[in-house]
Amino acid sequence: MRRLPKSKPGGIEQWGDLFMPEEASEPILSRPVRGALTEWLVEIFAESELAAVGVKPRRRAIFDGPPGVGKTTLAHHLAARLGLPMLAVRPDRLLSKYVNQSTEQIGELFDAAAAGMEGDNGVVPIVLFMDEIDALAGERRSATQAADDQRNQQVNTLLQRIEQYAGFLIAATNHGGQIDPAIWRRFDMHITLALPGQGERERILARYLDPFGLPSAALKTMAEALGEASPALIRQFCENLKRQIIVGPKLKLDMAKGVVIDRLLTSCHPHPDLGKPRLWSLGAADHAVAVMPWPLPKVADLPALEAVAETPAQPGDNVVALGRRP
Repeated sequence: MRRLPKSKPGGIEQWGDLFMPEEASEPILSRPVRGALTEWLVEIFAESELAAVGVKPRRRAIFDGPPGVGKTTLAHHLAARLGLPMLAVRPDRLLSKYVNQSTEQIGELFDAAAAGMEGDNGVVPIVLFMDEIDALAGERRSATQAADDQRNQQVNTLLQRIEQYAGFLIAATNHGGQIDPAIWRRFDMHITLALPGQGERERILARYLDPFGLPSAALKTMAEALGEASPALIRQFCENLKRQIIVGPKLKLDMAKGVVIDRLLTSCHPHPDLGKPRLWSLGAADHAVAVMPWPLPKVADLPALEAVAETPAQPGDNVVALGRRP
């Protein structure tokens, strides 16, 4: 895998994690969000045509939504569509207990981002991604103590640097209501990422269960049992299930379907700020577990299972429902 050369010591990596275009994965999005982001990409690539009518493509967006909905994944995907590396800023690298040091470090970050990084053919711009921006851009308040004054200076500095920054800037927050209104207005686009709907949950399940899979009816039922789950939780569920399939027999664990599911759910929990999906309330007693075939079939075997499920039973046939013991 080809990687762009990293910046020099003391460069942009000191502020966070660098994500390369070739490492991005395509997020599974609702139709409205997908439409808004497609429109944004088209306008970015139509910069010269927009200039002819006196406007510029938008370069700053803020994503808000609950934890685990894929804000970082989406930002990385957008950067990859632009063919650019993305710097995911870590707030702890900017915040300091010392007077004025946070404001100085914010300025150094934006200077480093504006300078870009060295690539094969010269300087490569970067997409600046500021996750948990509420840690830096909380609403200003009347200064009653030194800490308030320092925080207000920090927000003022951030405001100025955002306005001056000519590159692509994406911010993310779980707490949109806590962002200073002036900071919020500096972003050209405001996109809320909600928890996935039924269709998105089915696609997320199919993606992360691979190379295993579920017949369409079982997939639909499992997606219903995962209502209110974030994409991150669904991915964790799928990946832990695959780990159980591989590791369980090596440890000589009980691999009965219900036991495996209950064991998985004890080590994989939804975020406290989000609702509890039905599967976590009912566990192995959930109908979705009853109709889930076990052992899990491979994706390549699903067409045959679907064909069996759709074949009408004939008199005298000994038909066993998928996922149920004879």
